[in-house]
Amino acid sequence: MCKKGASAPMAEPMRQFEVHKIVPLNVGGLDLSITNSTVAMAAAAVILTGFFALAFARPTVVPGRVQTVGELLYGLIDDLAHSIIGHSSPAFFPLVFCLFGFIATMNLMGMFLVFTPTSQLAVTATLALLTIAIVVVVGVWKNGLGIYKLFVPSGVPWYLLFLMVPIEIISFLVRPMTLALRLFGNMLGGHVVLNIFGSFVLALGLLGLTGGLATLGFLGSALALSSVVALIALEFIVAFLQAFVFAALTCVYLNDVVNLHSH
Repeated sequence: MCKKGASAPMAEPMRQFEVHKIVPLNVGGLDLSITNSTVAMAAAAVILTGFFALAFARPTVVPGRVQTVGELLYGLIDDLAHSIIGHSSPAFFPLVFCLFGFIATMNLMGMFLVFTPTSQLAVTATLALLTIAIVVVVGVWKNGLGIYKLFVPSGVPWYLLFLMVPIEIISFLVRPMTLALRLFGNMLGGHVVLNIFGSFVLALGLLGLTGGLATLGFLGSALALSSVVALIALEFIVAFLQAFVFAALTCVYLNDVVNLHSH
């Protein structure tokens, strides 16, 4: 992977995000090739399904470690959905929980594997557009043409509607963009910083081997290594937190259309 010695990783921090074709496949001029991105997402789905199948295959009154983690995650998202959406939350819990679990699994996989699916804007944008599309469908299904109230805040004087309605429409249209960019930017930025600091550890360590005053490179390498350890801990927190934020915003958007009468 490295062709230019110890300095190459620092020179190419974006290389870890490249999408490569594993199984080229073209159907009627449409590129349906299996890439490292699709394999990583499929692996995340399998891992997530396998984990919860293992956690709840044989539930016990006194839960084991895996069941305990599964119940904690289930309870976390159930409480989140209920606190935001209200009594209608059970209908949307599967969606919110699947989004949270899938994104969290992909984020955490990126901490152990070379490729992180959520560092691809195409992946995060697809998840965001799917979420907003479901919100729109639910809004029309529950409110019909009354969904227009989503863009007309109650209690606003009529002469302010000329200003408020365009703002509300623009705010709604940028929701998928903010959902996608928040997740994409956090995962991309974190892994780039880890890559750069990791290259410092190697480069400064090799510099220290040359002897003389350059042995101070070992000190710099140790400092860079301590930074990497701290950044890895932070990245694990961010990986989980970004999945939770995505789930929370999904609940907020669903609440807007489910409880439109109180908008």
